Amino acid sequence: MRIRRILGAATAVALASALAACAAGPSPTTGGDAPDPAPGGGAFPVTIEHVYGETVIESQPERIATIAWANHEVPLALGIVPVGMSKATWGDDDGDGVLPWVEDRLEELGAEMPVLFDETDGIDFEAVADTEPDLILASYSGITQEEYDTLSKIAPVVAYPEVAWGTSVEDMIRMNSTALGLADEGDALIEQLHAEVADALAANAALEGKKVLFAFIDPADFSQIGFYTSHDTRPGFLESIGLPQPTIVEEESAGTDAFYVTVSAEEADRFADVDVFVTYGEADGAVIAQLQADPLLSQIPAIANGSIAILENSTPLAASANPSPLSIGWGIDEYFALLAGAVSNG
Repeated sequence: MRIRRILGAATAVALASALAACAAGPSPTTGGDAPDPAPGGGAFPVTIEHVYGETVIESQPERIATIAWANHEVPLALGIVPVGMSKATWGDDDGDGVLPWVEDRLEELGAEMPVLFDETDGIDFEAVADTEPDLILASYSGITQEEYDTLSKIAPVVAYPEVAWGTSVEDMIRMNSTALGLADEGDALIEQLHAEVADALAANAALEGKKVLFAFIDPADFSQIGFYTSHDTRPGFLESIGLPQPTIVEEESAGTDAFYVTVSAEEADRFADVDVFVTYGEADGAVIAQLQADPLLSQIPAIANGSIAILENSTPLAASANPSPLSIGWGIDEYFALLAGAVSNG
C-alpha cells in the first residue's frame, strides 16, 4: 500500500522516537546477537506471501543476506548489519560499491563492511551461499522463478509481491521487517519517512499538483521517447505523495506490467500535460539544448519552456530518485528542490 496521506508532525515525532529506541537496543550484528523482535521471541514463525507463493521463517534469523536494489537498507535502518548485500553499480560516488547513505549508516552503527555481491552479470549464487545466510531478502527485485528456486536452496527467500521492480518503499519495509521479526519497528520507520517526505514537499510548494515525467532519451536517437510507468518506484513514489501522473503514463501503465516503455517521438502531442520533464544526462545543459532543438521533442510544452530537471548520470542524487529507506533522509530535500526548480523555469 502506497502513501495515501501524511501524518502530522506530532505523530511523526512520537514514531521517530519509537524507532530510535528500537534501533538503539542491542549493538549492530551480523551474527547471533540479533535484537529480539518481541518478548519471548513471539514473532515467529512468520509467513511472507509473494509472487512465487509463501515463505515461512520458522525462527529469528541471525545471518541476513540481501540481493538487488536497497533491500539491505531495511535491516540497516533497524540496526542489523547484513552478512552480504548487493554491490552498488549506479550512483556510487567513490567507487567502493556502496552508496553514501549506506556508508553513513554503517559508520553510525560502527559496523564492518558486509560482503558485496557483484550482480553485474546476474546473481552470484556462490557468493551468497558463502555468507551462510539463514534469510535472503529480495522484496524489491525482479528475480525469476528459476533464481528464486536456486536461492531457496540456500535459505528462505522473500521475493517481490506482484510486479518485478514495482515494490513500493512501504511494502519493501513491511515485508523485510516482518521477515526479521521487526514488523512494529518497520511500521515506525515508514511513518518517520512519511514525515520527512511531507516536510520536504511542504518546503517545495511549487511541486504541488504538478505532473512529472521520468524519461530517458538516447542522445544518438531522438526518434523514441522512453519513460517509466507508474509501476516503477520513481513515478510511483511521486504518485503516492499526491502528485498526479501525466496522461500518457496513466494510459501506458494501464496496458502493461512493464516498468519502462517507449513511444515514437511522432507522438509528442501525448506529452502535452507534462509539467516537469525529468531525464538523465550531464549537468552542463547540453541535453536541454539538444531537446529544445529537436523539431518533434520541442513540441512538448515542458521541453519548449525549459521545465526540465537533469539528474546527473550515475550520481548519488540520481540514484536517490529511486527512493529507499535510507536515501530518503539523505537526499529528499535536494531532490524535491531540483524538481521544483524545473517548475520555476517554465
